[in-house]
Amino acid sequence: MLVIPAIDLKDGQCVRLKQGRMDDATAYGDDPVAMAARWVEAGARRLHLVDLNGAFEGKPVNGEAVTAIARAYPDLPIQIGGGIRNAETIEHYLAAGVSYVIIGTKAVKEPAFVGEMCRQFPGHVIVGLDANDGFVATDGWAEVSTLKAVDLAKRFADDGVTSIVYTDIARDGMMQGVNVEATAALARDGGLPVIASGGVTNLDDIRALAEVADEGIIGAITGRAIYEGSLDVAQAQALSDEIRGTARGGRA
Repeated sequence: MLVIPAIDLKDGQCVRLKQGRMDDATAYGDDPVAMAARWVEAGARRLHLVDLNGAFEGKPVNGEAVTAIARAYPDLPIQIGGGIRNAETIEHYLAAGVSYVIIGTKAVKEPAFVGEMCRQFPGHVIVGLDANDGFVATDGWAEVSTLKAVDLAKRFADDGVTSIVYTDIARDGMMQGVNVEATAALARDGGLPVIASGGVTNLDDIRALAEVADEGIIGAITGRAIYEGSLDVAQAQALSDEIRGTARGGRA
């Protein structure tokens, strides 16, 4: 199970939001490439980038920063979400060196788009499902739908989606712990590998997720915790590797 540092981009800065509120942002730096270097040097095996402005505007806004990070680390898997609503944007990011694009709002509002993009860009599409009490939210979490995350995941399971990034909105940026039960349930019942997001605060959260990773949890995204020091990326990845190795009978 990968421990995946998050770099959220707003107006060119690296920030973290609380529960997705753009007016409740904490800035941690104005050099996204330097921030990426920090996590790469800590041993990150993948990065999670979010164009926060793009999520609200429906088109890439911080694309230059994303491209700069991808070009600085051509061998590092990078996933990007926020404002990805058409094939041209996906093509641009993949050409820049990004490994995976995360389709969120568009996946909920136009599910057929996901299948089309999976056929056009096989192996590169992740769906982002952000849920509040199990129901999916869209448009930068400004709108909550009547759709359940698990039902949407099942729909996308046959489309060729590589995984689901599942965010519990109530936990995101709040340093209150990850919703292990809901994440494991989605992985078990949704038919797709899941990357946990929202509330990953300390080693206890990593341990709890790693211990149920056999349900289909392949990664844990962490943001505020690594910026504020309650979680160390290298220690977290080492713990995950240790638990997963033990769970597999000692095989890494």
